[in-house]
Amino acid sequence: MKNFLYFLCFLIMFSCETKQRESILLSEGISLDLSTYRKTQVEDVVYNLKFNIPLKKEDSIASELKLNLKVKDLEYPLYLDFNEKKSFIKNVIVNGKAIDVNHEQEHLIISETYLKLGDNTIDISFIAGELSLNRNDDYLYTLLVPDRASTLFPCFDQPDIKANYMLDITAPKSWEVLCGSKLNYKEDKQDYTRYVFHESDKMSTYLFSFVAGVFNRTTQNLGLFDTKLLYRENNEAKIKASIDEIFKLHQESVNFLEDYTQKEFPFQKMDYASIPGFQYGGMEHVGAVQYRESSLFLDESATLNQKLNRGKLIAHETSHMWFGNLVTMKWFNDVWLKEVFANFMADKIANPAFPDINHTLEFMSDHYPSAYSEDRTRGATPIRQNLDNLKNAGTLYGNIIYHKAPIMMRQLEAAIGEDNFKKGLRNYIQKFANSNADWNDLIDLLCAETNIDLKQWSRVWVTQPGRPIVMDSITYKDNKIKTFEIYQKAEDGSDNIWPQTFNIGLIYQDTTLVKTVRLKNKRIQLKEVIGMQKPKTIVYNYDAFGYGIFPIDVENLKILPDIKNDEARGYAYINLYENMLEGAVPPTKAFNLLLEGIESETEEQIVNLISRELSSIFWNYLTVQERFEAQQHMELLLRHILNKDLDSGIKKTLFNLYKGIAYSINGKLFLYDVWTKKIKIKGLNLNENDFTSIASVLAIYNHAKADEILEVAKTQITNPDTKKRFEYLLPSLSNDEKVRDDFMNSFLKADNRTKESWVLSALGNIHHPLRQKSAEKHLQACLNALEDIQLTGDIFFPKNWLNNTIGRYSSKNAYHVVETFLVENPDFSPVLKNKLLQSVDILYRAQKIKYSN
Repeated sequence: MKNFLYFLCFLIMFSCETKQRESILLSEGISLDLSTYRKTQVEDVVYNLKFNIPLKKEDSIASELKLNLKVKDLEYPLYLDFNEKKSFIKNVIVNGKAIDVNHEQEHLIISETYLKLGDNTIDISFIAGELSLNRNDDYLYTLLVPDRASTLFPCFDQPDIKANYMLDITAPKSWEVLCGSKLNYKEDKQDYTRYVFHESDKMSTYLFSFVAGVFNRTTQNLGLFDTKLLYRENNEAKIKASIDEIFKLHQESVNFLEDYTQKEFPFQKMDYASIPGFQYGGMEHVGAVQYRESSLFLDESATLNQKLNRGKLIAHETSHMWFGNLVTMKWFNDVWLKEVFANFMADKIANPAFPDINHTLEFMSDHYPSAYSEDRTRGATPIRQNLDNLKNAGTLYGNIIYHKAPIMMRQLEAAIGEDNFKKGLRNYIQKFANSNADWNDLIDLLCAETNIDLKQWSRVWVTQPGRPIVMDSITYKDNKIKTFEIYQKAEDGSDNIWPQTFNIGLIYQDTTLVKTVRLKNKRIQLKEVIGMQKPKTIVYNYDAFGYGIFPIDVENLKILPDIKNDEARGYAYINLYENMLEGAVPPTKAFNLLLEGIESETEEQIVNLISRELSSIFWNYLTVQERFEAQQHMELLLRHILNKDLDSGIKKTLFNLYKGIAYSINGKLFLYDVWTKKIKIKGLNLNENDFTSIASVLAIYNHAKADEILEVAKTQITNPDTKKRFEYLLPSLSNDEKVRDDFMNSFLKADNRTKESWVLSALGNIHHPLRQKSAEKHLQACLNALEDIQLTGDIFFPKNWLNNTIGRYSSKNAYHVVETFLVENPDFSPVLKNKLLQSVDILYRAQKIKYSN
């Protein structure tokens, strides 16, 4: 009896431990625990998927899944992720036996009693989830990153269970269908066509995709295979100017990456689809890359900067074929790793493709302002963040991984040497091809190529947030340098030290001496300059290579436009802006200096940079009176510059800057005359989209003929997709406050936010600085909706929602709304709180800069 009782207690304890373990594995989303266990439980996964797409978008999509897999562990049930209603699952058959549907906490649960070690087959009939299908009247596309595959079909929605896909799609006969594998055959079935595809390459679930709808199609072969492009653009000028260039840029990217990695293109094909209003610039789906159509199709009026951005976008998505698709992160805490390589490689690829561009200057203007915009805030995060559940993976995306990480990687490459860096990456691709790796795996391979302690190096750069404040201490004797010390401290008050290299320029009357600083520790004595003549001024980060806030000579700011070196001059403007935000330079002084710079500047990248900074100071940091005075001078100056003989790209940038601030009576008159083509500015190339933009701005500026302008603008739009977008935005452009209020309130319901890029444009119109007195009342609701927006929106939407609502404000009232919200919500999601604190950095700094007196 005693032995029996011991045995009974053991069974009870074992059962309790099992239930406890199951409760840890089973939770909403995909937990790290579940992911770790499933990686040991299954392998050799193949998804055989059928989707029957009806003509009407309101009709559901009947679907089937035959899942083949090998089970290696039967300790716990098989948890398939399916983040939809239980009613969407019609029946489940496991190894030939029908079972009851067991669906809990976003998972379809297959009891281990129906499974066996070794090969298993699971057949599921279901209704496809709609959240990530992006259905329109005559086209749809999937977008499943980071964890949205489970909103479409039952699957193992984690990056380290790669699988093959067999896709069978029936769609309306007039539609095209594109996916990640080659077409096997198609057959007509009355009003529909069935497309059956070959087995795909192995990929993670977030990289699976298909596009179906009414598209134009063109094919070219510039390399290994025929490549197909689907598009809806109907502007003949854009089509003629873009098609060949799109294919060429892709092939040039492939050629570069094959040479750099010493690995041939790793997949069976690479087609593309350009989609109106696509949520991102692009998405690197295996075999079927998706792009925002307006990013690809440019006409002859496009600036050099627009063409470069298209080239870098294509290079970015192509780089993902190796970095992300071939070698994939183990878990989404390393999502930054695929993004940094895509951006880092895109910058390298752009060099030969755009020989007329100063690429060091482009790297600086592209990455530094964006990285600083988040890293300076109270919501700053490390490049590599912890992640407990994939349902929060979308919050990891942002400027830190897209812009600070490439700066970090450039410093790492410089630290170990370009050849050693390249060798380490080639070994990384070779070792982990068709598998998964994390940052530590890469660091181990790079450590083999250098004597530097890269793990210590990366501790601050990769696993800690924030940036350094670099300072100096210089003494002079007899007009010569006696001592020169450079030191750093962390902006956030921590003890972090950033090992880095940068140059300083000692400016003299007739020459500039450039010295390299290797700031490995907290302090460094720059001994090589001891005894040199006292310079007129010193320009820090002369090569735009270092990272942080650098000293600025407030007494000699007038010298900035005269700096001859483009990188030094460009970064000097960035450093001026950052020092202004820190209170070292008054905003009026910074603004006036930027205006002087834009009048003399001839580099398009720097003109773009100065324009962004001018607009930011104008709307956010000048008082009402200061802005009134600045506007009068700025309008006259820009009108004067626009009449000069300038590069067309610079002229376009300057016109857009003028358009963004010219709400005065004279400004509206001038813009109206440009819109009606009564005034034509020599050398300024405006296309249909530009004229639509002018019309929209005139409406926001409350032009007397606003309604008439908008109606005419609508009739002038020739692209039906573009016209639908404009019609959608009309309530946000209305001068009737109630119309705008109703439109704003409609966005609080998820069903009204499906066209996210359109919603963001509407929010920008509603919360424009000139309309904020009427729009402030919506800020509380915008903040309250944030958690729902994270659950229902794509990865960039929560931050962009904030940027286009509360992030556009600098008023005291908006500041109090944020502070009250944070006090009343002490348990608010930490990751969303970081996004909020990033977005309101302008608002917080404006309180000190504008209202401190």
